Amino acid sequence: MSFAGQPKPTVRQEGDAAPLRQAAPRTHDWRRGMQTVRVLPGEAYVTARAEEIIVTVLGSCVAACIRNPATGFGGLNHFMLPESDSGMWNGASAALRYGNYAMEVLINEVLKSGCERRDLEIKLFGGADLTDGPTLIGSSNVSFVLDYLNAEGLAIASADLGGCYGRRIHYNPSTGVVHRLLLGTATHPEFVDEEHSFKDRLARTKVEGEVDLF
Repeated sequence: MSFAGQPKPTVRQEGDAAPLRQAAPRTHDWRRGMQTVRVLPGEAYVTARAEEIIVTVLGSCVAACIRNPATGFGGLNHFMLPESDSGMWNGASAALRYGNYAMEVLINEVLKSGCERRDLEIKLFGGADLTDGPTLIGSSNVSFVLDYLNAEGLAIASADLGGCYGRRIHYNPSTGVVHRLLLGTATHPEFVDEEHSFKDRLARTKVEGEVDLF
């Protein structure tokens, strides 16, 4: 987890609540006039900066956009698999690939900003099934995150889940606005790669359709 606009936290050790990625890559979005931070699979990021947009690209992965609407502090996670019940995370960065850990980390970080659980604004994206087969990872990720939030008694403000298309997400926690763009065609062979290579291919894939706001 990376933090912006706050004092730099102490790096946790393996097994603690929130791993940190100390240096998030930033670029400038000249069209929007804002800084952008890219979140890759197995990562998460939170910010208090009003001029910062968090960007991620999703295939079968799911991203949760969670913020404190009273302050605009919030962030985004990007998880690859529903959950690990082994209790062995194999290091902080590996842990965030799992939905149960990624959701816990992000929710707890936003709650630390002074937000009550009932006030969390939560938006969900991703979970596409890019190929046919006995194991539909996208559907599994969608089922997990919906069941997780239901079990935690947390409401979903909006969601765009499932289907067969990749998505590019631009999230501004200060406003809560999410721009979602559909990407490419799921039938092209390049979309059957594992998610860690899929993210780079999607970033170069033609955008299809209009930008939707959530």
